[in-house]
Amino acid sequence: MAERYELIDHTADILLRTKGKDLNEAFENAAYALFDTMCDVSTVKPSKVKKVECEADDPGQLLVDWLSRLLFLCDVDDMLFSEFEVRITGKKLTARIKGEKLDADRHHLKTDVKAITYHMLEVDPVKNTVQVLLDI
Repeated sequence: MAERYELIDHTADILLRTKGKDLNEAFENAAYALFDTMCDVSTVKPSKVKKVECEADDPGQLLVDWLSRLLFLCDVDDMLFSEFEVRITGKKLTARIKGEKLDADRHHLKTDVKAITYHMLEVDPVKNTVQVLLDI
């Protein structure tokens, strides 16, 4: 598989661009990129499974809601995630995410992501690409 995501130069924050064989995979890759920005995601064991559901009127809002929900779960449950299975049907996203409790000694933390922003947000359902700016 080609690279899951690309980092785009940005002055203060982190701009990510992902693509996939379909929009589901582009959203999965955006989630992977989010966590790979925060830690060395290869050290995160997919030992616990959680289900996530989001609903939004447009694909851009759905992407922001999806990534924001993951960031929320990371903060509240003190977990990191490494595997993502996304299914988008109409306005609804359902996902299974896999990860484990944060272990600072083993997970090699990198960047603290504060929020998912709308600035420079792009979702292209024809090209199956997404772009999102992470506030760090």
